[in-house]
Amino acid sequence: MNQEYIKATEWSIIEEDFNKELVKSSESLFSMGNGAMGQRANFEEAYTGETFQGSYIAGVYYPDKTRVGWWKNGYPEYFAKVLNAPNWIGIHVVINGEVLDLNTCISVSKYKRELNMKEGWYQRSFIAVLPNAVKIAVKATRFLSLDVNEVGAIQYEIKAVESDIEIIFEPYLDSGITNEDSNWDDKFWNTTAITSDEAQAFIEAHTMKTNFATCTFMQSQLFLNQKQILQKPKVSKTDFKVKHAYTQKLKKGETAALHKFGGYTVDRNHKPSDLITAAKKVLKKASELNFEGLLEKQKEAWAQIWEMSDITIEGDIKAQQGIRFNIFQLNQTYLGTDSTLNIGPKGFTGEKYGGSTYWDTEAYCIPFYMATKEQKVARNLLEYRYNHLEKAIENAQKLGFSNGAALYPMVTMNGEECHNEWEITFEEIHRNGAIAFAIYNYYRYTGDYTYIPEMGLEVLIGIARFWQQRATFSSQKNKYVILGVTGPNEYENNVNNNWYTNYLAKWCINYTLAQIQKVKEGYSEDYHRIIGVTKLTKNETELWEKVASQMYFPFSKEHDIFLQQDGFLDKELISVADLPKSQRPINQKWSWDRILRSPYIKQADTLQGFYLFEDHFTLEQLEKHFDFYEPFTVHESSLSPCVHSIQASKLNRMEQAYTFYLRTSRLDLDDYNKEVEEGLHITSMAGTWMSIVEGFGGMRIVEDKLSFIPRIPKQWKAYSFKINFRKRIFKITITHQETIFELESNEDTSIRVNGKRVVISPNQPTKIKSNS
Repeated sequence: MNQEYIKATEWSIIEEDFNKELVKSSESLFSMGNGAMGQRANFEEAYTGETFQGSYIAGVYYPDKTRVGWWKNGYPEYFAKVLNAPNWIGIHVVINGEVLDLNTCISVSKYKRELNMKEGWYQRSFIAVLPNAVKIAVKATRFLSLDVNEVGAIQYEIKAVESDIEIIFEPYLDSGITNEDSNWDDKFWNTTAITSDEAQAFIEAHTMKTNFATCTFMQSQLFLNQKQILQKPKVSKTDFKVKHAYTQKLKKGETAALHKFGGYTVDRNHKPSDLITAAKKVLKKASELNFEGLLEKQKEAWAQIWEMSDITIEGDIKAQQGIRFNIFQLNQTYLGTDSTLNIGPKGFTGEKYGGSTYWDTEAYCIPFYMATKEQKVARNLLEYRYNHLEKAIENAQKLGFSNGAALYPMVTMNGEECHNEWEITFEEIHRNGAIAFAIYNYYRYTGDYTYIPEMGLEVLIGIARFWQQRATFSSQKNKYVILGVTGPNEYENNVNNNWYTNYLAKWCINYTLAQIQKVKEGYSEDYHRIIGVTKLTKNETELWEKVASQMYFPFSKEHDIFLQQDGFLDKELISVADLPKSQRPINQKWSWDRILRSPYIKQADTLQGFYLFEDHFTLEQLEKHFDFYEPFTVHESSLSPCVHSIQASKLNRMEQAYTFYLRTSRLDLDDYNKEVEEGLHITSMAGTWMSIVEGFGGMRIVEDKLSFIPRIPKQWKAYSFKINFRKRIFKITITHQETIFELESNEDTSIRVNGKRVVISPNQPTKIKSNS
């Protein structure tokens, strides 16, 4: 049974009623971020119940030494931890001498959390009766500013409900924090200075080993019935904490409020010696705007984001809430302004999956950012990989590869591999193919070829070299094989000839050869520079051609399908439908040995190849492979339902496509995998967008033009989305009767709809009747 305590609304995530069992889940679901920092929705006041404290700074990490039972040569030396940063949101509250703590209150009523996705703020309200029988009403509003992205703001209001009371607000900073996820319980932070200046306070600290210098700061203001009260705070300090105390008496019915600005300045953006000065500038700007003014800026910034990225769904509130939640979290995590950052699988919502970058970015996130942002945002994600090319070559060298072969890491912060599971680090090499495909996909969608001669071709050459060296010639098969790998289905390890991996290898080599020729013919200066840097020779490219042309692909004549790997049919092929529900999810119920011997597929594997290279196969081939593999797929990866939804749409199986869509869009909201308290699945959220735009909308690039085969689930009345295609903004609205295309451009544009050419004119809606 999935959780269903989140109230379905179009623009907000709402929780009603206080349940201690759901606190950690809600801390994930109501998380906030602004691209530069983020935090779980921890309570501002003290809470002694179960909680998962989490505040995070983009790009700041710790190299936690790898912990394994058996060390293997080539193993990554560390696992990059997304660090729990010093806490700035804390406000210790004392009422008539009693600490406010929802875990110890006599009663908590009218409890409500709301994450307003339209305007980018989070609010929590409740009425509490404390152990001393005092009754208060609390409303706390918080947001992380998009406009001033080093600062967040809190408005914490307390009303005296039944009697006169005395409140002590104690806003604080705390650097004595730890990570939930740690290999050796190392100390991650070293606090170097704690200072207080009037209403402001600062903690300077740096990370151990990586030595990121940070300044955590705060400034507070006290209000009584919306009028500021000038009061000098009482200051107290410990080795890791600074606290300001404000005391205020309230008569029955009166309201006191604390406005707190807080955040981080980091040496990624400032000189280490200037961090406090930078923090004071940020606080000055926030103060001049004040809480209400900064909130108004927040609403304007989110309105601009939604103007381009929103997807509307009529007639299905749960589906509407799901897609907006996914789009909101993607934009909270990454806004594309910094090419040194990337999209972590948990974003700013938890610590699992250390590292900021997986192949998820290239396979799932880039399509979303290409279509909903300016072209530069997606290019920044590609430049991120180019900037890590030397590290990718070093990673390959550690495993015995040579001559500039590049193996991009499965998990990374700075280009180094930092995953600590051997079957992933050594074997899940298909990630190289996703990076190459993203280069192709970027050009296919944007029409911007300049990235390839300027940067991308060097990446492609490194990847092609890796594939050529990783392949082995089998005299028995008279083909090149790729042995000992893990495909996207991580429920199989150390298998031979994973079809998806082999197909990617062949495609990568052929695509690289084609781009070498194209750059040679059209960008001679870049070509000679690249040849000089890479020392590429004709003999080497001829060997690549040989490997690609003789690549082996496992195939079953009996089933007329490509096999996921050589031994797949040796398994006991019991479908998921015949698996007792009590055994699910198998990754929480079964031993790893049992999982590896089973036929069960964690996520699309062979079908992932059919998704990426859809135009290489017929509809009949897709149907055969979908019907064979999907019944064995348990969808225990967040990346799985979206691909299956897109393919079910392609096959016009709309009920199945809709079911998969709901699962991907509400994966966290309904906690399908029973793990949401660990954090959200950020990168797979881009797959939710793909499920609508590429799945139901049928958007593709065909012969260099936009193409649509629009469909609509029966549960919906209509849906609409926008895309930015080559600096032209299209709005597509799909109903059961027709599809309406609107164009923001200066000239007519030709597209395809259901295989037929259609010319769209600016500011003139074009209506196409539905095929059904």
